[in-house]
Amino acid sequence: MESCLAVEKDVVKVLTKFNAFNDHSKRVVTELIEQINGLKAELQNAPEDHTLTFIQQELLIQTMTKIKDTVSRLAIEHRDLHSSVSKVGKSIDRNFTPDFAACSRENVFNNPEKMDIINKVICKHYYRQGMHDVADALLKEAHVTVERYEKEPFTEVHHICDSLKNKDLEPLLAWATAHHDSLEAENSPLEFMTHRLKYIELLKLGAGFQSEAIAYARNHFRNFVQKHEKDIQTLMGMLLYVPNGISHSPYGIYFSTDTEMWLEIYDLFIKNACQLLGVSENSPLITCINAGCQAIPALLNIKQVMMQRQVSQIWKGAEELPIEIDLGSDSRYHSMFACPILRQQSTKNNPPMRLICGHVISKDALQKLANGNKLKCPYCPMEQSPQDARQVYF
Repeated sequence: MESCLAVEKDVVKVLTKFNAFNDHSKRVVTELIEQINGLKAELQNAPEDHTLTFIQQELLIQTMTKIKDTVSRLAIEHRDLHSSVSKVGKSIDRNFTPDFAACSRENVFNNPEKMDIINKVICKHYYRQGMHDVADALLKEAHVTVERYEKEPFTEVHHICDSLKNKDLEPLLAWATAHHDSLEAENSPLEFMTHRLKYIELLKLGAGFQSEAIAYARNHFRNFVQKHEKDIQTLMGMLLYVPNGISHSPYGIYFSTDTEMWLEIYDLFIKNACQLLGVSENSPLITCINAGCQAIPALLNIKQVMMQRQVSQIWKGAEELPIEIDLGSDSRYHSMFACPILRQQSTKNNPPMRLICGHVISKDALQKLANGNKLKCPYCPMEQSPQDARQVYF
């Protein structure tokens, strides 16, 4: 993105020069044409045997000299524009490196087993996106298999998503009811928010559906009184304004922002569904591609510096990166790990270890802090067993 912005600046500069040159040349040429037409009209109106006076001769010479100088000046300015255009090409070459293989490893996908893994990742991505036909075709052509339990959950999720896009809450209500206990364990308000939106949609239909809305509230809101008592009171207060038009009542904001409520439920459902499925909210393939797009410019820069200073042996494309890659606001992903206790970068023999409390330290730090079968986290007072620590993969 930074490369695109850098090139865009140069393109904007060239376009600005072109526009300025266009306006200037039009104005100058128009003035010359007017002056020539004026001189032409004066000569045409003169008698046939008229001889040019000294003043007319000087005026004609000045006009011809002005035309010659103006054309010469415009030609020079036009040549300068060509120079500016060539700078855009140089800017593209400078900011975009066509050989991205310079920061990759040739043997990454050099065996059928690794290629099968890549094909499965791509297929799972298509299943996540609801593109089952494409995924099935790729499975067939790549001769790989994906278990049914890896396909079906996403089929249901996309069916519910499509229903929400069409403002149909019934599939989501059935799913939320079936997963009531799991959503309660996650402290998710999804089920209540879905019933709330269904209730509001009934109120939007007018006074003729008021009784149906009351019955719906009695049947479903009673299960959420403890956690959403004030929200339910607000929803009940809406009934007073239904006969006279609820959209113009103090509760009108709930009806003017109903699109936002649909989007909020859509996003919350995706989040909760992924949590219950035990998968990340974002596709791993998209996450890797976005991380790679951010990492490539930095890697190309450091690779170029290493080649210029003839220190390319420092980085041999091993399992670690030579620099930290900032992946933006999402702090869940890191390109390297440095132990906060020993101040050492993790290696294959000294990997990062996650404690029960969620804090991460290196394996060496874990062994040094362990006292027999007891370990006290250096960041919080939780005591735990060193055997409960799990390795984190970067």
